[in-house]
Amino acid sequence: MKIAIDYTSAALQGAGIGRYTRGLVNALIPLLGPGDELTLLYPRGDAPFARRDWPEQVRIRRLPLPDRYQTILWHRLRLPLPVEWLAGDADIFHAPNFLLPPVRRAKTLLTIHDLAFLVRPEYAWSDLRRFLEKAVPRSVARAHHILADSQASKRDAMRLFGLPDERVTVVGAGVDPRFRPMTEAETAGVRAKYGLDWPFVFSISTLEPRKNFDGLVRAFAQARREANLPHHLVIAGGKGWLYEDIFAAVAEEDAGEFVHFPGFVSDGDLPALYNLADLFAFPSHYEGFGLPLLEALACGTPALASDTSSLPEIAGDAALLVPVDDQDALVAGLTHLLTDASARAKLRARGPAQARRFTWDAAAGRLMDAYRALAG
Repeated sequence: MKIAIDYTSAALQGAGIGRYTRGLVNALIPLLGPGDELTLLYPRGDAPFARRDWPEQVRIRRLPLPDRYQTILWHRLRLPLPVEWLAGDADIFHAPNFLLPPVRRAKTLLTIHDLAFLVRPEYAWSDLRRFLEKAVPRSVARAHHILADSQASKRDAMRLFGLPDERVTVVGAGVDPRFRPMTEAETAGVRAKYGLDWPFVFSISTLEPRKNFDGLVRAFAQARREANLPHHLVIAGGKGWLYEDIFAAVAEEDAGEFVHFPGFVSDGDLPALYNLADLFAFPSHYEGFGLPLLEALACGTPALASDTSSLPEIAGDAALLVPVDDQDALVAGLTHLLTDASARAKLRARGPAQARRFTWDAAAGRLMDAYRALAG
């Protein structure tokens, strides 16, 4: 097979869909057969997260325009410029980030990570939401097959786009072996680097309203006051959109001395940060998969998450789930886990076993099966 993948998100984005696509492609490469060829496309300009050591079967095609202009030409102006003119001939074209460019001959797969812009539209920029509400259904209608991150995302795609079960395959994600329980000696350097001189609760994601970080700040501040906790709260991740309410919550709770925002943190530091935390908190309003939760479980970090969308299938019985949008339940859950060492120990023991159910090798195997089925 000749397979082409839009690698734009993997090359340009450090978090989220970029991390997902990199993990999947890295695990896919060893599955290529002797006659298979993989072409990765990403736009001109800086590509900070693109590998430079690709094996022989992988070709790199740099597209002639920056990402923003490609989006305008293909998805706003809808110019019928086939992607094969840029990528070369392909049997399979995979668009792993919601939007499918025009194709001439290739069979197409489109990955749907989550449908938050439809399920929770209040958490997206209005201009972006209006664009996605038009562009994504058009891409779904044109794609030969749809891939979803989770059973929850598959159910949403089937319900919202009227897709039959057989047209959607769950591929899922995995967790890198770097995410594992670590010793104090292994984490000491990261503790010193970030000045983590107190027990803390950790969370990570792009700062945007869907992640419910403003609710986490308020619930943590209340739990800390009422239970007289020594813990701090560390929320890592770059600024996304509509994040003003997060910092407003910090100011209103007078929490600036014990709530910290280190910004985007490197992948290399993440395993130690999970390990150093007494608790990982992920009370998101909606998730297509929830990779940070899986990584925390793999590290043996006790975890709390909301009971919505994909998070229950990722967590299994290895995390405390609280009702989404129930602030009192979030306060109670934080208080319980931060004051009950035995409860944390039970979750710490269950986490790695639950995480082992999700591997990049298995996800890449499902992806290759989907390619071969579509190629016939």
